[in-house]
Amino acid sequence: MTKYINKTIYSLLLAISFLTSCNGQVKTQLNVDTKLEPKSISIGQPKLLKTQGSGEGDNIHCSLEDKAGNIWFGTTGEGVYRYDGKLFTQFTKKDSLNSNCLYSILEDKEGNIWFGTENGVCRYDGKTITNMPFTTIYSYNLYPNNSTNNSTSIKNDVWCMMQDKSGTIWFGTTDGVYCYNGKTFSRFLDNDNIINRQNLQLKYIQCLLEDSSGTIWMGSGPIAMEGVIRYDGKSLTSEKPNGDGWIRCMLKDKNENIWFGGRGHGNFIYDGKNFKNFTEKVGIGNPILADTSGNIWFSGEEKLSTVENDGGIWCYDGKIFKNYNTNYGISKYSVWSMLQDKNGNIWIGTRNTGLYKFDGNTFTNFSE
Repeated sequence: MTKYINKTIYSLLLAISFLTSCNGQVKTQLNVDTKLEPKSISIGQPKLLKTQGSGEGDNIHCSLEDKAGNIWFGTTGEGVYRYDGKLFTQFTKKDSLNSNCLYSILEDKEGNIWFGTENGVCRYDGKTITNMPFTTIYSYNLYPNNSTNNSTSIKNDVWCMMQDKSGTIWFGTTDGVYCYNGKTFSRFLDNDNIINRQNLQLKYIQCLLEDSSGTIWMGSGPIAMEGVIRYDGKSLTSEKPNGDGWIRCMLKDKNENIWFGGRGHGNFIYDGKNFKNFTEKVGIGNPILADTSGNIWFSGEEKLSTVENDGGIWCYDGKIFKNYNTNYGISKYSVWSMLQDKNGNIWIGTRNTGLYKFDGNTFTNFSE
């Protein structure tokens, strides 16, 4: 009888031990799954709310509509916002962004969203944000002919990004131009096959564009002041058609003309053969949007006086300029980004992290 009781107790203890072990395994698996999700994401709001204490000098610097119809807004102090048509969701450093200051956004052919920040680049795959450092490897620690240094910057402003027809992603940074082939990064000038007779350094590249022929265009920024740079697949060349070394923006219109915004001497156009200065309304800002109707939209400066056409934005249809300013409901702050969504609405990002939507008739404020 005693042996029977002992055997029963032993069986019960074994069963309890087994059940406890199974429960432990289930909890461990749940914890692993949880770690795959972003650390924390702010609850969606109907307007773009500032939560990081940014000031009037901060702006909505870049914007993008992804393949799913979400619109992304990158700011210089509040991280990035995703708008799904109803609510804004904010991503900041607590969600694994490497900085709350963004300068560029790109969606690649695989649907990943890339964020260019003041501290490098991050990639969002729909679930997690991953830091993607510009890590390059050199043999024997030798300096390639086209490269001026052999180090990789830890902190590097990523001003612009572009994916070319072959799938390579280009990054214009303070430290130079980098390329990503889907597996590894490389510094563009470390390719000894590039003909670089002008000894261009490609520092502070602020805008990138690929034209229909496959030529890569680069706009040089402050300090470097190398003007408009072209790479035809073999050679790098640079020129300053309007005498301006600092090119703040480039865009291509529906006729394949390329528009340039010079920081010091105004705007100019390349028609496929020649450059020509764009002298109309030279007091307006840089061209920053070519819409589907063929209009070119220019940024305005802050409204500093009571002049009717001061500030706001300008729309140019090829013949006539139309100014939209504070009288139409847009703020006095300088415009830094514009985007046309698939429904034809124009989204305008301003200083003071302001956001407006223009439906062709009315401006609606989406920020607080």
